[in-house]
Parts: sequence; C-alpha cells; structure tokens
Amino acid sequence: MLCNSILALLLSLPLSLAGAQENAADITAIQSALRGHQYDQALAIAKSSLQKNPSDYRIWTLQGIALSMKGDNRAALSAFHRALTLSPQYPAALRGEAQLLFQTGDARATPLLERIIKLDPADQTAQEMLALTQAKADNCEGAIKHFELSKDSIQSHAASLERYGYCLTRQKRFDQAIPIFEQLVAIAPDRSYARYDLALVQMLADQKQAAVQTLDPLIAAHTSDPDVLSLASEADEAVGDTPNAVSLLRQAIVIEPTKADFYARFASLCINHDSDQVGIDMLNAGLQRISNDPSLYVARGLLYSELAQYDKAEADFQTAERLNPAKGLSGLALGLAEVQSGHPDQALATIRSQLRTHSDDPSLHFLLAKVLMDQGPAVDSPEFKEALHEALTAVRLKPDLVAGRDLLAGIYIKSGQPKLAIEQCRLALETDPENQSAYYHLIMASRTEGNKAEIQELVKRLSALQQDARRQENSKKRYKLIEQDQPPANQ
Repeated sequence: MLCNSILALLLSLPLSLAGAQENAADITAIQSALRGHQYDQALAIAKSSLQKNPSDYRIWTLQGIALSMKGDNRAALSAFHRALTLSPQYPAALRGEAQLLFQTGDARATPLLERIIKLDPADQTAQEMLALTQAKADNCEGAIKHFELSKDSIQSHAASLERYGYCLTRQKRFDQAIPIFEQLVAIAPDRSYARYDLALVQMLADQKQAAVQTLDPLIAAHTSDPDVLSLASEADEAVGDTPNAVSLLRQAIVIEPTKADFYARFASLCINHDSDQVGIDMLNAGLQRISNDPSLYVARGLLYSELAQYDKAEADFQTAERLNPAKGLSGLALGLAEVQSGHPDQALATIRSQLRTHSDDPSLHFLLAKVLMDQGPAVDSPEFKEALHEALTAVRLKPDLVAGRDLLAGIYIKSGQPKLAIEQCRLALETDPENQSAYYHLIMASRTEGNKAEIQELVKRLSALQQDARRQENSKKRYKLIEQDQPPANQ
C-alpha cells in the first residue's frame, strides 16, 4: 500500500499547487527528482528552498516524501508534522504522515485518517487504512463500515480482504464473507490459506459441499498442511463421506502427532459412528504424547460413557477439571493462583479471613467449597459437609453462578444423590447452555437411572459442543497464523 499511496500523493501535488507561483521552480525540480528516484537530489533542492522560505508547507511535504522514500521515517514524520503545523488541512501532508504512522501501527494514525476522510470521504486509501486499523483493534463493526467504503481499493489487496472477511465472519455475516474470501482465492490462487479461509466460512454458512469443492485442489495436490487436512475431514464427514474423513484426519495426525485437537476430532468421529474402542485406542496414543491436555480426557471420558464404563469416564472427567481448574469446563476464571499453589491450608486461611469481612461474596464461598473438595474429603467428614454448605451458600447468593452449580453437582454425585445433581446441572444449563462441565456431570448422574439412550444423546451434545469450540478457536489461530506468514502485498 505504501508505494501506491506515495505515488498518488505525488500525482495529487500539482493540483494542490495550481495558481501558486512562489517556489514553483523548486517544487517542479523536486517532483522530477522524486519521479526519477533521485532522492538525495530532491532533498538537496528542498533544503536549499527551505533556507529561503522556511514556511512553505509544500516543500516540507516534498521533503517528507523524499525522506520516506529513503527509509528515514523518523525524519519524514518530522517534515510532515512541520508541514501540518504550517497548514493543518493540507491533504498531501496529512496522507504522508498518516501513511507512515499506519505502517508502524502507531495509534496516532487514526485521528489523521479521520481528518482525511472528513475532507474527502471518497479517499478509498484512507478508508482502507482506517478499516485495517480498526480491524486490528478488534473493532469489527467500525472496520466493516470503512471496508465497504473502500471496496474498489481492496479488490487486489490480500491483507485487506483477509481482514474484511474475518470481521464479517466475527459478526456471523457468513453469506457476505463468502464472496470476500472468493476474491481472496482469485488474487492468491497459489496460497493455500486463501482456500482454507473460504472453506472455513463455507462450513460456518452450512455450505458443506461447497467447502469440499474448495478444498479439493489442495487435497489433490497432496497438501501436507495438517490444518487443511483436518478441515477437509470435517467437510467430508458433513457430506457423508466418512471413510475419506477418517483417512484425512489420520494423515493430519501423522503429520502433526502432538496436536490435541486432531485426536479429539477423531474421537468425535468415533462417537458419531459407534466406534468407541477405536477412538479410545487413538486417544491413548495421543495421551502418550500429550498427557496434560484436558480436552483429550473429556473426549476419552465420553467414549467410556458410550461403553457404560462410567468409573473410567468419571476419572477422566475429574482429571480434565483438575488440569484446567481456574477456567476449564465451567468457564469461570476467579483467580485461583493461590488456591492452586500447592498450599491448601494457606489458601483456606486466606479465604476464611476474607469471608469474615465479605460474608456476602459468593465467589469466596465458592472458593472455600472448591478448596475443601479438592482435598478429597470423605463423604461423611466435616470438611465434606462444610463444602456442601459453602457451595449452597454461593448459589443462594448468586443463583446464576454456573461454577457453583457445577461444583454442587459433583458434590451430590459423590454423596450418592443423583437427582439433586441432575437438578443442579439443569439449572447450570439454563444459565449457560454450552456449559460442558454440566453436561458431563449430567452424564454421570444419569447413569443411575439406567437410561442409555439419554446418556448417548448427552454424549453427542457434549461432543458437538467440543467440536464447535474447537472450530471457533482454530479459526482464530489459523487467521493469526496467516497474517504472520503472509508475504507483504505490493500495495
């Protein structure tokens, strides 16, 4: 974008100088030197001219252009700033300074771009830069507005199309994002990330067959990108080609055997097709390489549940929660650093002390119950009874405290009260329908009812939630990876 922007800046100068004869010869000479890439000569003329007339903002602007062409951005910014001090609304100086600040991600570019657009709403370069700035700041709503006003400008700019499509996807405007990514594929046909992005948004828009067709050229070319293979596997499964889905996912695992997501996806395939032991075997292989990923334990727990091996399932679910206690499946991050520091006695003392002055704080009651339960008290022990009391107090003070409901469900399961556990799970899901912890507690509590069909349905729901969470997370990671790996576009 820089080269074209500077060129446009040069071409706009003669219009801005119409009728102004003072220093006209110097200006013409500087422009001629710049067009001939004779930057030192342009600077020499500018320096001489400014000694005669230091208040000529046009010469300062041309000096800024020459310095930026030489790569001396710091001095160029100083020259543009001096020009704007002399003429605050001079478009060429505004564009020059905004461009340099934009290139370095400097927040000072934003107000300059807004000034340019106010002076000339049709300036698509400024609209595009402002859109990119806002997209990078996660202001997708504002970015989309400016991308729409720079549609002609961005048609050949891969980075802008990528950001525009990503923002539309973030806003769940999938149908509008698809043509943006199609254009990205058109201008970058040899870049696999472009097809990956298009297929990903097609999957989100429920255009499964289109996603398969988008990825077909990459698969036919025997891609070694495991993310592409994984997405192609998901697309093939969605259109009913399970054998190919399994084959592609196996390839992804062979290429990248330490990525937990691929094993979890394989487990989902096994759940959907009643191949539970095959899935367990694959997860066992994964856990030999990645022993600390909670998603693998949840996935294996689901498969054990399908086989009615509930003790093994419960052990895996508990391991998953232990590996990710602060956020994990409950989705609540309460700052458990001290609680999980390996000093439970100190943690208990701290929480009890806080409760003396903040007795109505539901988070503190929840933390006390959790620390007590983390020590594995016997069901009939005073510690177990205190934990139950504190968890009940937490949800009484804050009925929508999902983590408290999850903890209570676990307590009731341990104490042999499945109906009360089920009640807590249902209440947790009313507040957070995607709460994975509530689902696996519900699976554990429901086993006593002997309703295998209901448990299988719960397993499939939890598996689907895991898949959705993985898809969203991988989409974000993939997008960041593209931005880092993408070569600079000649914009």
